[in-house]
Amino acid sequence: MTSPPMSGRRRQAARNDELILQAARAVFTADPGAPVAAVAERAGVGISALYRRYPSKDALLQKLCYDGLQLFIKAARDGLALADPWEGFARFMRDVVDYDSHSLTIALAGTFPPTEELYREAELAARLGAEVFERAAAAGVIRPDLVVDDVSMLLEQLASVKLGDEARTAALRRRYLALMLESLRHRPGAPPLPGPPPSREEIEGRWAYHG
Repeated sequence: MTSPPMSGRRRQAARNDELILQAARAVFTADPGAPVAAVAERAGVGISALYRRYPSKDALLQKLCYDGLQLFIKAARDGLALADPWEGFARFMRDVVDYDSHSLTIALAGTFPPTEELYREAELAARLGAEVFERAAAAGVIRPDLVVDDVSMLLEQLASVKLGDEARTAALRRRYLALMLESLRHRPGAPPLPGPPPSREEIEGRWAYHG
């Protein structure tokens, strides 16, 4: 059964919402401290139209973070759907980088008060990501001195590669991910990694809101 067509007003509202989210993603991933007015200007909509949909900057940031978590969750589930543990892990890593989910989650963490829904989705994302990692570790296909929080930090480093040009940024991120994947795969006789991995407190502490 098909849905009835939207009225002209509803189509315009949906279009405005899409423009606002696209603009917010570009503005806030570049500068989380930017004003909401910069989003409205980039989207080409009035500030009143933006506030009708998102009553505050926090609400807009919460939506972006939620969307980023959904992309991460999808990447993890798609990786787990592959039978081969290494291919599942590599697929997960590639999808997270291509979706740029870390720019919508970690990069914005601490800049707005998280909701209970965001906490739940973040816990689900962490659990599924750990499952992808642990399956590969159990199969012996990734280096034994690696922990799942190392992977989080590596993905964050890849998300920091930004050149302004989206296509060039995406190409370089894939290039460096390919290098990372080669180094993450288990190689007998490889020297151990120096120093301890990040702690759970170090990873989770970045989500603390200090507004």
